[in-house]
Amino acid sequence: MNTTYDIAIIGLGPAGSVLARLLSKEFKIIAIDKKNDLENGFQKPCGGLLSSDAQKVFARFDMTIPKSILVDPQIFSVKTMDENNKLIRYYQRFYININRHKFDLWLKSIIPSNVHIYNNSNCTNIEKIDTGYKVTFSENGKKQTIITKYLVGADGANSIVRRTIYPNKKIRTYMAIQQWFSEEHETPFYSCIFDDEITDCCSWSISKDNHFIFGGAYPIDNSKEKFEKQKKNLIKQGFKFGKLLKTEACLVLRPSKYSDFCCGKNNAFLIGESAGFISPSSLEGISSAIISAEYLSKVLNSYSKNPNKKYRQKTLKLRLKIFLKLFKCPFMYNPILRKIVLKSKINSIDVRKIENDF
Repeated sequence: MNTTYDIAIIGLGPAGSVLARLLSKEFKIIAIDKKNDLENGFQKPCGGLLSSDAQKVFARFDMTIPKSILVDPQIFSVKTMDENNKLIRYYQRFYININRHKFDLWLKSIIPSNVHIYNNSNCTNIEKIDTGYKVTFSENGKKQTIITKYLVGADGANSIVRRTIYPNKKIRTYMAIQQWFSEEHETPFYSCIFDDEITDCCSWSISKDNHFIFGGAYPIDNSKEKFEKQKKNLIKQGFKFGKLLKTEACLVLRPSKYSDFCCGKNNAFLIGESAGFISPSSLEGISSAIISAEYLSKVLNSYSKNPNKKYRQKTLKLRLKIFLKLFKCPFMYNPILRKIVLKSKINSIDVRKIENDF
């Protein structure tokens, strides 16, 4: 016999974990997540920087992040490198440097015990039935099936929930590749790299607890080759890639029009990146993930007669906010406009390199 639930959440990144925490305990809830607590489990290739928007969301929830999640160093500027125009500028930023995997596990750890969590599990099939949805998943290789009234996709760019309910929806998608190296730079730094010959999106580097992380978002075709080519180019710019420690990769969405946002239908809902709620300019998605999870929790907790319509209404401001960031993209990704912005030095800072005489 299939176990029946009120709500099934697929994915426990920031969106799914926050939703599971905010839902009423009156619901019978299952959460299916492919991560585990081990270092060799799935880890999202993310720079691990909490933006000002994400910090504001945590402040509004009166949530404090444990010290164990923070990493060294905390750096207050980003080195912006325009490889096409051979320009470098520094801009002040107020990111918080974190261990993204520990951050995700911490959010999972504060989910109430009434939520039935299945770790190291992959959702393999979703079928619409009269009473809701029939969900099949594999837990440590063992096949299981449940029935749920409400279905929530919090499973990122390659969301099986979105692919099931919107089989013809095509959103601009990249391959995010990130590698960890032993740190060999004397001075830690963050960087954001633009190179139109490699990718029409961006790349990044981050120093983190004696490690150096380099990653980027690349067109899916030949993504690995483009990643390796960019590494070779950056060595000429003074980047030092020490001993390779690990490689991470996954798909990442980058909305290009308003219709890319998809909230769900027929008692199925999408939150976070699975809904397309990710910045097209910076690829930041943690703040939108948490906000969309909060909105959906309010809709479901109120037992709305038309929850899909209510959720669409609540996310209107969020969708407009992300959509407006599309107008920022040309000034970052068009080589001519980017050159004008960087040449102007507006909001840039001069960084002094001080030699230590010890």
